[in-house]
Amino acid sequence: QVELVESGGGLVQAGGSLRLSCAASGRTVRNYFMGWFRQTPGKEREFVAAVNWSGSTKYYGQSVKGRFTISSDNAKNTVSLQMDSLKPEDTGVYYCTADDRGSYFYTEIDFWGQGTQVTVSS
Repeated sequence: QVELVESGGGLVQAGGSLRLSCAASGRTVRNYFMGWFRQTPGKEREFVAAVNWSGSTKYYGQSVKGRFTISSDNAKNTVSLQMDSLKPEDTGVYYCTADDRGSYFYTEIDFWGQGTQVTVSS
């Protein structure tokens, strides 16, 4: 079993930055890719980014490429998402995730955090 706890959401103006963190725990947590999905009302959960624990492999969704950076900290068992140049369309609930391949598809995710709200005002 893997437990994921997000922190760092909030309200920011367009063009600003936020940093999300995810504390991961569980005996098998190192077997998984860690990632982030987001969801806005009426839409399916959207892939944002994923990383392996060594940091050697990273994936990004097309809408955030070049603006968001995902990173992993082995010593602290945390994964962070640095979000820069934020846009109103980045607004949503952001979920920390764990799965075995860094999947783009929310149906293939094995574990979810409880989510943290990010709101970008125009």
